[in-house]
Amino acid sequence: MDTPHIQATLDVDSPERMQELGRRLAKLLRPGDLVMLTGELGAGKTTLTRGLGEGLGVRGAVTSPTFVIARVHPSLVGGPALVHVDAYRLGGGLDEMEDLDLDVSLPDSVVVVEWGDGKVEELTDDRLHVLIHRVVGATEDTADDDRRTVVLHGIGARWADEDLLLG
Repeated sequence: MDTPHIQATLDVDSPERMQELGRRLAKLLRPGDLVMLTGELGAGKTTLTRGLGEGLGVRGAVTSPTFVIARVHPSLVGGPALVHVDAYRLGGGLDEMEDLDLDVSLPDSVVVVEWGDGKVEELTDDRLHVLIHRVVGATEDTADDDRRTVVLHGIGARWADEDLLLG
């Protein structure tokens, strides 16, 4: 099992802030980066990816690719394309993912995979694993449904010197 080189934990209290986190994370991303998103249904994975797309300056609205499995959003600003994959309906590991040709797309794109645990780790030794957890037990004066804890794990040499606190 890979050991994260770095880890950061952030609190997010609204969908707008989740999207803003995506825009801030996009500033760290470059061609060849793999981002794995983990979280329950409705945790905010697609909202975060929408922010990544905005931050990368890609074409097209970033929406859940659940029924098409993958969408490619070309850059409008000369940067990397965003390949957004939803592996929720894919049962197999990397073998089933090979039909998507992610290994071909990865060197020139930023590949974001929702529900990729156990399916895409073999694509590269370097990846950013983002875990989104719903906060439970919030007080009455907070919106329980919108609060999230986001844990960022930078895995591999690529992430060894990145500041994931996004300060």
